[in-house]
Parts: sequence; C-alpha cells; structure tokens
Amino acid sequence: MPVQFMGDIMIRKLILVLAILICTTMCGTASAGELGIITGGAKGTYFQFGLNLKELGKKFGYNIQVYNSRGSVENVYAVYKRPKTEMGIVQSDVLAFVLKVQSNKVLKSIARKTKMVFPLYNEEVHLLGKTEVASFDDLENRRVAVDKEGSGTYLTAKLLFEVSGIKPAQTLAVGTDDALSMLKAGTIDAMFYVAGFPVALFSEQVTVGDGLHIVPIGNKSITEFYPVAQIPAGTYPWQSQSVSTVAVKAVLVSFDFRGSNCDSVGEFANIVYDNLEWLKQNGHPKWKSVDLDYPLKGWDQYDCVKKHRRGGNPRETGQPMEENPLLDAIKEML
Repeated sequence: MPVQFMGDIMIRKLILVLAILICTTMCGTASAGELGIITGGAKGTYFQFGLNLKELGKKFGYNIQVYNSRGSVENVYAVYKRPKTEMGIVQSDVLAFVLKVQSNKVLKSIARKTKMVFPLYNEEVHLLGKTEVASFDDLENRRVAVDKEGSGTYLTAKLLFEVSGIKPAQTLAVGTDDALSMLKAGTIDAMFYVAGFPVALFSEQVTVGDGLHIVPIGNKSITEFYPVAQIPAGTYPWQSQSVSTVAVKAVLVSFDFRGSNCDSVGEFANIVYDNLEWLKQNGHPKWKSVDLDYPLKGWDQYDCVKKHRRGGNPRETGQPMEENPLLDAIKEML
C-alpha cells in the first residue's frame, strides 16, 4: 500500500478521534452522574425539593446541581435552552399555556422539546392580604404584588385576573420577599405566592401581630378552570382556620434528549421512583402527597423515563434575566 495512502488514513483517523474528544467536552452532554435541575427561590418549595433530590442522588453516586430561579416561566425556557440544566420544576398551568399557544414558533418548539418526568404535588395559590381583603373579588381596584416576571406565580396571577374579570388598580411585578415587606408596610393590599404549603417565607416571617391573613379564593369562574384546594388550619402559626383556595400541579420536566442524557435522566428518575418512601420520610412535607403515577392531562411521560423503569407500570400521561420568548408571549397576551 502506498505510503501516501497510509498517511491519509492515519490523518483521517486522527481527525475523527479529535472530533469525538471535542464533542465529548463541548457538546453539552452531562457526565455520567452529573445532572442540573432548576427550581425556584431559596425559601420556596421547589428549591427544597431540589435539595432533597440532590441528597437522594448523592446516595447513588449522582452529583445534582440545584439552581435557583425566578420560577416556572424561567424554568421552562432554561430547560429548553440553558446548558447543564437537564431538568426543572414547573407549574402545570405554565405547561398548559405553552401547549395551547400555537401561533408562536418558539413556543411550539419548546412544547415539542419539553417532556414530563413526573407529576409532583399540588401547589396551593397563597393570596396573603390585609384583613379588609376578605375574598379574591375584593382585589378589584386594589394594589397587588404578583411576583417577578418569569415566575409561575406571575403567570397564574395574570390568568386568575383574566379568567375572573377582576381588575386590580395596580399589579406589581416584585419578588415575594419585597412584596411581603410592602404588604406589612401597607403600600400594597395583597400578594400572590403559588407554592406547596408550608411556605418557609410565611412560616418564618409572618406573625399574628402583622394583621395579615390568607384570603380565600372561591370565584366561580376561577374554580371552573382550577381545582379547589384547602390550606388546613395551623399550616402557619398565625393561621387559625382552614382556607379554601385553588391549586396547580408542580411537574418535574426534562429536555427531550436523544443521546446519553436520555439515559442519565431516565436512570435518575428510576432512582426517584424506587425511593419515593425515603423522600417522604426525609424530605419536604409535600413529598407525602406526591403521586408519581398521577395522569397529568395533556402530557405523556418522557420515553427515556419509561425505558428505565424496572418494575411498576407508570401510566402515560438575582441575576439579569435572559431573553425569554415565553415570557414575552405571556405579557403580549395578558
């Protein structure tokens, strides 16, 4: 065989090896046992769930990176676009919004590439207000904080006003910590926080002396679209009576990986499924209400998760904010 031909073969092999090495280090594939999950604020239930998953993963050799965020709207786009963010926790009404908007090409692509790993728990809509705000309908012509743009709370609050026809005098897109301070100071009348109870912010930073209460949500137009829920008496030290509200479902989602990350997410999901009892015993109280087989309407389980189920038969079912077409669509439509 000619020397020149042999040289060409060796060069091609060398180029192929280098290409594989470069792709392995730069193409965004997580290392075995390395996964990222985007959650929510440090005092919210999403973040606590993320820490619980990190602790569980460590027992099985997984290094789970838990990222804070503004909430569900940011999380959906981060899972779709952001490196090393394989999974995220989002609200079901945010997912429903993404599914139903067919006029926006980017949102259609996000819907196609977002897959459900597991449904998690109900997130109760906490509406904290002054005593004179006796019901949701009393928010008419009031000043209301709806959390930061990019949060699931922001979208849910906007949807509740849209569905009910109630028109506040002003909605303020401020974070929950700032909103609580403003509510205590009397500069706003109420604030929304969508999270599974108990919420650390309200447990730790609200007292009887603040003169605040959880406002019931019973508007018929709202309960037609959102399931009714209860926040039991004593959930918070200052809450003496059970309060009727509505809820959304928290959902663990993944990007629709087709390579090694498909197996990484699927294998970790299998660990979560097999160790749900450990999470119920050692994690946030909301784990006790989790049904990983709950059939979430409109969403089938990620095929990479199904592939790795060994037993059981799951039913089908702050930093500057990056540019987010999902948030832009929400603001344009609402």
